[in-house]
Amino acid sequence: MSDSFPATIAWTGNTLDPAYSRVAAVTKPGGRATIPVSSIPLYGGEGACWNPEELLAGAMANCHMLTFLALAHKARLEVTAYEGVAEASLETVDRVSRVAAIALKPTIRVARGTDAAKVEELFHKAHKYCIIANSYSGTVLLEPSVVEA
Repeated sequence: MSDSFPATIAWTGNTLDPAYSRVAAVTKPGGRATIPVSSIPLYGGEGACWNPEELLAGAMANCHMLTFLALAHKARLEVTAYEGVAEASLETVDRVSRVAAIALKPTIRVARGTDAAKVEELFHKAHKYCIIANSYSGTVLLEPSVVEA
């Protein structure tokens, strides 16, 4: 499979200004679904905008959730809600920073009587099939909580 998924980014400003703006906009082709982006405030960014680290954690969380839901559907497990936190952790070694780990901590709501061990098994199995997880070389911490609705 060789699909492509284009995105556009647009920024204007003046890098000669010591306080130049780091705010830009990422859009899908056709101008849909604009996402305001910036760097983290530590690097002069705007805290109200999404930063690359948050976008990476969000992409991992979204992909993992969708993969898990597909596996649950196939296994005929009744999942009624999925909500949680994804957190990217930075590390700096020899003045080079990277996202070293992403933690996925969802609460997964299931129908009464659902086998919680099977839900957790499928949650961990989803990691194997998640496209974003397969594209990321850092650590992924999987910490689900299964709750009967």
